[in-house]
Amino acid sequence: MPASRKAYPSLRFLLVLLIYGGIQFYVADKAIHMLGVSGWDWLPAGWAVAMLFAPLLLWRLENHSQYHVLAVAGAWVIYSWMGFSFLFFWVGLLLSLYDQLLRMAGPSEFFVPSTFLVLAAMTAAIWGYGFAAARRICVERVRVASGKLPAGFPGLRIAQISDLHLGVMSGRQRLDAVLRKIRKLEPDMLISTGDLVDAQAHFVDALPSVLAGLQLPYGKFAVTGNHERYAGLAHALEFHVRCGFRLLRGEAVEVAGIVLAGVDDPVVMGSRTDEAGMLAAIPADRFVLFLKHQPVVDPAARFDLQLSGHTHKGQIFPFVLLVKLLYPLIAGLYTLPNGAQLYVSRGTGTWGPPIRIFSPPEITLIELTRA
Repeated sequence: MPASRKAYPSLRFLLVLLIYGGIQFYVADKAIHMLGVSGWDWLPAGWAVAMLFAPLLLWRLENHSQYHVLAVAGAWVIYSWMGFSFLFFWVGLLLSLYDQLLRMAGPSEFFVPSTFLVLAAMTAAIWGYGFAAARRICVERVRVASGKLPAGFPGLRIAQISDLHLGVMSGRQRLDAVLRKIRKLEPDMLISTGDLVDAQAHFVDALPSVLAGLQLPYGKFAVTGNHERYAGLAHALEFHVRCGFRLLRGEAVEVAGIVLAGVDDPVVMGSRTDEAGMLAAIPADRFVLFLKHQPVVDPAARFDLQLSGHTHKGQIFPFVLLVKLLYPLIAGLYTLPNGAQLYVSRGTGTWGPPIRIFSPPEITLIELTRA
């Protein structure tokens, strides 16, 4: 592997650390100057340093089952604060803009202790909204008609979940809520487009039997996401099998009158699969449903409908604006230049902060019909 390729993850990690660190010290600076904590300025500064490095410590704790309770408690504190500080930063910038507008009209003393309390209260209110929104799972219905489906095709109802991130903060309660909604939809098949599991075995050992209890006419299929690699690939693959999923790892199968194909996430493989070559082996007159975690389309790949996830649609506004720079096809149904279609799920769970702002979690019901 070229040296530049090896260095890329390290540079990306450093960039994330710098941005997150900047947000932490922005919060500390506002606390020090707006509250006037003379003699106690070390306290918010110390908290900023602690929260900057706390996720790294947490990731180490998660690997050891003897720290299970400590890791769960720590995750709720650290990731809740992560979401709060993100929101505090953006709300603070808006208030700073308002302050500048006031200064254009004359002297302003907008940023005073009472303003800090207003800023904190506004942030807490938005956080509370996001926490509630993350628990209201929406059902998105997508109808796709194709003349490539066989004559007499009775229709196929496919439930898609993505980015559930079962693990430290998302367990049995979340999974039960998802399965209740899936059962009400009465799908013929369940598909997971990656990041189903996101923790070590001792956090999720009790969950496979719950998912295995969901029996559907045409079964359950899945592809890996990047977090399957982070959680430990061997453990993640075993988790899927115990849940009753058939993993598609660069292969295609015939099921219910269509061809179902899937590939591993590049993080799992270490490089991208030759999607075009794999799909070219499928007869051109067959309807191909392609599963791929990241919503990146290979122009040479031949399929009729691609299902993806990964983006969370930013999860916390306004991060959608940043994510869209990396993944322009960020959420919803798109028709591609060659006539094929792509559907990108907003995700069924959360990663990191247990909140969602203007990006509600979803279960997607795809209904395939013959045109």
